[in-house]
Amino acid sequence: MSDSPAIAHGAADSAVHEHPPYQRHHFATMAQQNDATNFAMWLFLLTEIMFFGGLFTAYLIYRNWYYPAFVAGSHQLSIPLGGLNTLLLITSSFTMAMGVWCAETRRKSGLVLCLTLTFILGLGFLGIKTIEYSEKIEKHHVPGFHYSLQSFLDPASDPAAKAAGDKPMALDMARHTEVYFSLYFAMTGMHALHMIIGIGILGFMIFRARAGAYTTGHVTFVENFGLYWHFVDIIWIFLFPLLYLISRHQ
Repeated sequence: MSDSPAIAHGAADSAVHEHPPYQRHHFATMAQQNDATNFAMWLFLLTEIMFFGGLFTAYLIYRNWYYPAFVAGSHQLSIPLGGLNTLLLITSSFTMAMGVWCAETRRKSGLVLCLTLTFILGLGFLGIKTIEYSEKIEKHHVPGFHYSLQSFLDPASDPAAKAAGDKPMALDMARHTEVYFSLYFAMTGMHALHMIIGIGILGFMIFRARAGAYTTGHVTFVENFGLYWHFVDIIWIFLFPLLYLISRHQ
């Protein structure tokens, strides 16, 4: 008889402290954990906005100073490849959004499918960027000791410059095309790095989703990763016109 109150107290105490397996011990409730996680994600995205904001500001300043050089540099980029990459990322945003919806509605097969499609589209984007980077390396348009001004001093020798109707540039302005390509590789390179990180996380998520994770009521991870993926896509939506579409009407 003397043990009954203790047993009852232990059962009550266990009921009070019972929580889902995905709730961390230092949070009192799942709502508190979700609020903290969401706040941390938005804070991270704010730092990302400040980082890319600095790159965009530098780009706009130098573009204003060396506009002819930036136009000539832009004509070395392929609009079809850039446009295809834009289409891939917009589509991947849709599949990622559908993945979040599938997680919220507890559709395991749909979640795995949407994450896999997003993964494939991300790889497609990186594959196209690899083709573009290879072409820049071949033309010696990577800033450094071996940077070539031939395409800008003699546009007739370069099919891309000739097709764009570029005229020979003065040597001092042609040298500033290296500034354009420095910003091109810095901005698209950092964007590609974010894509690589995102694809790596997607691989982990696909593995976990196949095991039944994210469709048991805990969808915060999927939602926050969706925010990250959409942010990376939005950055490209700005990069494409700024880098690829400079004075194409000429």
